Amino acid sequence: MAIYKLASRKPAEFKAVDWQQSLREAIRTPAELLSILELDAAAVDGFEPTAKEFPLLVPRSFVARMRKGDPRDPLLLQVLPKQREQSKVAGFTRDPLQETCLAQHGVLKKYSGRALIVTTGACPIHCRYCFRRHFPYSDQIASRDHWGGVLKMLRDAKDVTEVILSGGDPLSLVDRRLTELVDEIEKLGSVKTLRLHTRFPIVLPERVGRKLLSILSRTRLSTVLVVHCNHANEIDDSVRIALKDLKSTGTQLLNQSVLLNGINDDVGRLERLSRVLFDCGVLPYYLHLLDPVAGAAHFEVEEPYARELVTQLQHRLPGYLVPRLVREEPGGLSKTIIA
Repeated sequence: MAIYKLASRKPAEFKAVDWQQSLREAIRTPAELLSILELDAAAVDGFEPTAKEFPLLVPRSFVARMRKGDPRDPLLLQVLPKQREQSKVAGFTRDPLQETCLAQHGVLKKYSGRALIVTTGACPIHCRYCFRRHFPYSDQIASRDHWGGVLKMLRDAKDVTEVILSGGDPLSLVDRRLTELVDEIEKLGSVKTLRLHTRFPIVLPERVGRKLLSILSRTRLSTVLVVHCNHANEIDDSVRIALKDLKSTGTQLLNQSVLLNGINDDVGRLERLSRVLFDCGVLPYYLHLLDPVAGAAHFEVEEPYARELVTQLQHRLPGYLVPRLVREEPGGLSKTIIA
């Protein structure tokens, strides 16, 4: 059993904030978001005031890190719906990784030795570039009704040594449900590693409480938590504390970013992100080229420029702080390493 030390937070701070209440109070309309940021709609290039299919959702604590009066704030651009999302662009589809046809009871088994469980369709934030923004979660979640079938699939797949909890965001699940999932996965003798992909520690760090830390600390499984952070401005003191507390459980912390036009397609921004993450105990992992999902074409960065950015990063940073530039391709046996 791992022993973790929560030196960065006092006990009272863990019960001071209800993360579910914070999520209920999240901003859900562009009008309110622009008002808080003291922005006139006329000053914001091509914003979409409704976006009914994939509505705006952003926690207030994340908005607090945005610069008021700046229509090009890199955090704002990640969440503000734009009219360009309605444009049809060749090659950009609703299922860019062709996952829908692969999912069985919410389980995706794309790569050798690994199984990914779509635990929920809920997220704490709606990122406009999300590759699963059109995913049919109602048909493809590993719900309680499907859990028996999920476990049987994993037991029958003797080669699975790592289970990945994804979504949506797996930390949208309450701690009781998350405990049940981890307990069941622990019973699978072939499984050695549990990996979670999440935005929660970045956008709503109050989600990282004592119970979650206990779950990660007490499991027999090796734990890996991959946060999704694209810009150093996303990290404030509350995020630093959450990440360091997660690190104290013995969990390996990694980060993967998406290379986004107008947000982080700059060597200085990428360098700063790697350095800030490392100071929080997080290693850069992947720098993804954008998955070609319908509605996100305006975020695309061309591959030759992406390669040049990574070359410049290699000149500025030690190797362990340079993320691998990758693309995910439907049917591939692994990520495609570009640089």
